[in-house]
Amino acid sequence: MADWQTLSDRINHVTPSATLAVDSKAKAMKAAGLDVIGFGAGEPNFPTPDYVVDAAAAACRDPKNYKYTPTPGLPELRRAIADKTLRDSGYEVTPDQVVVTNGGKQAVYSTFQILLDEGDEVIIPTPYWTSYPEAVKLAGGKPVEVFAGADRGFEPDLAAIEAARTERTKAIIVTSPNNPTGAVWSPETIEGIAKWAIEHHVWVISDEIYEHLNYDDAHTTFIGAAVPEVRDQLIVLNGVAKTYAMPGWRVGWLIAPEPVAKAAAKLQGHMTSNVANVSQRAAIAAVSGPLDAVYRMREAFDVRRKAIVAALNDIEGVNCPTPTGAFYAFADITALLGKPLGPDGTVSHSSSEFAAALLDEAHVAAVPGEAFGAPGYLRFSYALADDQLAEGMRRMKAYVEA
Repeated sequence: MADWQTLSDRINHVTPSATLAVDSKAKAMKAAGLDVIGFGAGEPNFPTPDYVVDAAAAACRDPKNYKYTPTPGLPELRRAIADKTLRDSGYEVTPDQVVVTNGGKQAVYSTFQILLDEGDEVIIPTPYWTSYPEAVKLAGGKPVEVFAGADRGFEPDLAAIEAARTERTKAIIVTSPNNPTGAVWSPETIEGIAKWAIEHHVWVISDEIYEHLNYDDAHTTFIGAAVPEVRDQLIVLNGVAKTYAMPGWRVGWLIAPEPVAKAAAKLQGHMTSNVANVSQRAAIAAVSGPLDAVYRMREAFDVRRKAIVAALNDIEGVNCPTPTGAFYAFADITALLGKPLGPDGTVSHSSSEFAAALLDEAHVAAVPGEAFGAPGYLRFSYALADDQLAEGMRRMKAYVEA
């Protein structure tokens, strides 16, 4: 490219989404006729519940959905999300605090665009979802990683969080149940972060998109209910993608104090305007409806959770803690690095190289830990069919132990 065609520093400093990159390569290999088992994308393999699809089908025939509607979302959906928050999270919000976004990612992006000035810092407990630091950088902010490993159950340490705080600290991210680790943080940690944030005047961004996916004795602690005083500086991110098996419908939302919600709507007015009305009508049915279908999916995920953890720990050199939330297994593969593996004796010196070799040679797609700030790990989504899961684990074991 000529000098005048150079792209902005802003976009050049952003790393592509590793989860989408792995998923795209796996799908391209499938399209080329290869039998690939994909553990990459966090995409439930269940169909969207029938009652949700029926609501969308009816909306397609209603001319009122053919027009622009309010930028922050249909009033009926914003009310339904407020009601759902009271039902599920245990505290009251108003529809004016809700902004409906084009998927959860837009809610994340908008939040940082609204909050951050150049050089502001955001504390990101690590391992983190791959898009958090990039969204911070796109807003001119600085991601500050605070790592917590398997020895702590991937749960952040309050002393380490405080040590990372500076005069430029503007926000902290809370993700429980967690992507990529599947950890569910304790009530003590959630409450401790809230009280720390109140004391130091730090915004709390709570990503609650996996709220209903808990296993064993784990329970999601909703920070806005646990410490009501934090609500004036709390932004909650959520959406229908994971809970209701609706990733392709692209409906997310943020819940925030009214001035923040108004700012988010203002920004969205210049970006996308309203979310597609048919998808919004489907979301009304989802969040207003019963959770029976969600619990059935959770039961299936639980079976897969146990199966994948057992299979991973049965592979020599792999150590996988048991997750208690979301639908991810986060496996430590450091013992496999630097060793010849597979029929060709491929030597991988990083989890990124290992993931590439596993995909190319065994046709198994997983996301390397580098994407989450945790080199030496692989993330496996177990939101796929049972037989695919078993075959993928068989292939990985055969590759490692060839």
